[in-house]
Amino acid sequence: MRSTPNKWRRRLLAAAAVVIAGGASAVFVAQADAAVPPAPSGMSLIFSDDFTGAAGTGLNRSNWIYDIGTGYPGGAANWGTGEVERMTDSTQNVYQDGNGNLAIKPIRDAAGNWTSGRVETQRTDFAAPAGGKLRIEGRLQQPNVTGAEAAGYWPAFWTLGDAARPVGATNWPSIGEWDIMESINGRPSVFSALHCGVNPGGPCNETTGLGSGEKSCPTCGTAFHTYAVEYDRSVSPEQLRFYLDGAQYHQVSANQMDATTWNNATHRGVFIILNVAMGGGFPAAFGGGPTAATRSGVPMLVDYVAVYRSGSGGTTPPTTPPTTPPTTPPAGGVRDAYGQIEAESYNAASSVIKETSSEGGQNVGAISNGDWLQFDNVDFGTGGVRDFVGRVSSGAAGGVSGLVEVRVDSRSNAPIGSFALANTGGWQSWRSVPANVANVSGRHTVFLTFTSGQPADFVNVNWIQFRR
Repeated sequence: MRSTPNKWRRRLLAAAAVVIAGGASAVFVAQADAAVPPAPSGMSLIFSDDFTGAAGTGLNRSNWIYDIGTGYPGGAANWGTGEVERMTDSTQNVYQDGNGNLAIKPIRDAAGNWTSGRVETQRTDFAAPAGGKLRIEGRLQQPNVTGAEAAGYWPAFWTLGDAARPVGATNWPSIGEWDIMESINGRPSVFSALHCGVNPGGPCNETTGLGSGEKSCPTCGTAFHTYAVEYDRSVSPEQLRFYLDGAQYHQVSANQMDATTWNNATHRGVFIILNVAMGGGFPAAFGGGPTAATRSGVPMLVDYVAVYRSGSGGTTPPTTPPTTPPTTPPAGGVRDAYGQIEAESYNAASSVIKETSSEGGQNVGAISNGDWLQFDNVDFGTGGVRDFVGRVSSGAAGGVSGLVEVRVDSRSNAPIGSFALANTGGWQSWRSVPANVANVSGRHTVFLTFTSGQPADFVNVNWIQFRR
């Protein structure tokens, strides 16, 4: 939906064409209540929120990050799209309504200034494993406003690639953007798109993207509908498929671009974004405002968000540290890649500290951009690695985040895997974050490296572990 300067949606009237593409997928039917649907056959539920909090309460911040202001720190102004609102974490703008819904409500003050809400999943590791599928689904009601009163409304349900977060999305569109639901100016319709490659132009025709055109949805503003994207790596060529109420209406395939561009936009973790913008290039392309006639205070309602996955890859990272964690390199010098490796047992490190962990033993802290940990003689054996898990925490200030990267044999080698991390609720508020990694066998030196667009500390590490 947004993330780079002058990302102007040049869909205009040509967007009226709707692409209907084939492809098998489970059929999802909108339900009358707020329950998250069970996983379809062959898939597992790996994340969900059905927003059942009390009326007027905020979101669970262990699941969600509130974006604040008019852009990412270090990123483009006005979220790169020309929208005019200021995002807040106020329960006037973002709240649970007591009926099982999240409400994101844009409000205009007496001076004519708009505020609204934009939230992102803490997790950035939603990814389809090789040979598997990833499905991201939400049940939403677009803002119930039409005509002149709807000028400038721009609700959206979308994703960005994990590498966007540490650098304020300045690497858009190369890291991929999947627009699951966008609507503008109260029109009875929905748009979807993939953004990728370079801007302007490139294989995704930026800044337009490879879009669906305008898909008619006469009741999208007056009723709940399900919107979903499914990334399918079990077919050749790989496909991104977009759905409205279980019916596919748009598809983008890997053979529509070069392999590098496709892989950069899809072969990675993504995080989910929900927001209602006011104004910007896309509404303007359809004559939108906002204007003096635009009505304030009409929310987008979100019944649930769910993520499902099939194929190899665990869905529940381990959370229990060893009973007697070693704090120094192991005797004999050989480490089991598939056992928990305590961070403080490193063989070498940059300027970090060891401190007492709330989970027992010690953790490594004071980690910032450019820091690293080295673990010698890590034995991966044979048969391959499925993923990597880091037990991490962060009390970093808003807008401070970074990447935890895994490299083998040299700190200058390319990472074999990584995940992004922002504030988890405190420096001792631990979570286990998984990341897909490239296949490794044999015995290697493993480096954890840490990259951030800001100089401030952004992560503590308790332990790491690889999984088959």
